[in-house]
Amino acid sequence: MILLRFDLRIPPFVEGLSHTRQYTEMLEMVKFADTRGFAGVVLSEHHGSEDGFISAPLVVAAAVLGATRNLFCSVSALLLPLHDPLRVAEDVAAIDLMAPGRINVVVGVGYRDEEFTMFNRDRTRRGRTTDEGLTTILEAWKGQPFLVGGRAAWVTPKPTSDPYSLLAVGGSVEASAVRAARHHLPFVPAVHDLDLESAYLKEADQVGYETPFCVMPSGPGLVLVSNDPEALWERIGENLLYDARSYAAWQKPDQRTSWQVDATDLETLKAGGQHAVLTPGQCIDLIKTQGAAVVHPLCGGIDPEVGWESLQLIADEVVPALSQG
Repeated sequence: MILLRFDLRIPPFVEGLSHTRQYTEMLEMVKFADTRGFAGVVLSEHHGSEDGFISAPLVVAAAVLGATRNLFCSVSALLLPLHDPLRVAEDVAAIDLMAPGRINVVVGVGYRDEEFTMFNRDRTRRGRTTDEGLTTILEAWKGQPFLVGGRAAWVTPKPTSDPYSLLAVGGSVEASAVRAARHHLPFVPAVHDLDLESAYLKEADQVGYETPFCVMPSGPGLVLVSNDPEALWERIGENLLYDARSYAAWQKPDQRTSWQVDATDLETLKAGGQHAVLTPGQCIDLIKTQGAAVVHPLCGGIDPEVGWESLQLIADEVVPALSQG
């Protein structure tokens, strides 16, 4: 399985690249991928970032799905405490009606203080707010009038897909695993930790959730493909290092994610294993061993032409090799 991932950041040192062009290139890339054997698109969410990290992932997801016919789109993660859950229920239902079965939202609790301040939300209540939000969304998708905090609510039209196929729960602590099980939802940990999976399955058994499903991260979080990986590292290394450093700077002591690499230079970034620049053959091997490759063709504000070169190599050499078994 080959996925595309976008967060659409442009570092301050990048010149000659606008967000208008970056968003336009992203839509052209998903159109290309839609007919070339790629499986899906993953989008993220953050707010108030100087580099323009995606702040409206459901809007972008709707655009991605409207531009394609085959790809699925996963918002991973939607920071639910920063949103009105009724509005989320309406928006996701509308997307599912336009692209049935092709949208999935992984719910996260969020962690950056600046984001909670920006939206005037209480960070100390983020777990409880997430639980309340999930309950509201799932109740809303039954398609009947109901009460939220004593207020009348009715989300109509409801989604066409099974509501429990539209949501999953992310996180890196046991509370997230328990939350997923209690709401009878899939669990998508941010870090490979078998203890989290065990906690999820244990809670699922206790609450009578008969079809638990846990998706552990594996392999690098970024893949780019080149016939000359070392030359490409030289060309875009500063962009990838910026991406790693800026993301690591957001993390808190209790926050865990497989994507975090404490890189001080390119050598430590390469050694971290999350940023992989591979030959087509190495990409084929990765997919055969790990089951997936996550291609990040605009990571760190790299020149879109670099992303296109990678996508073309994948379409021309990787996909055909995989289809041959």
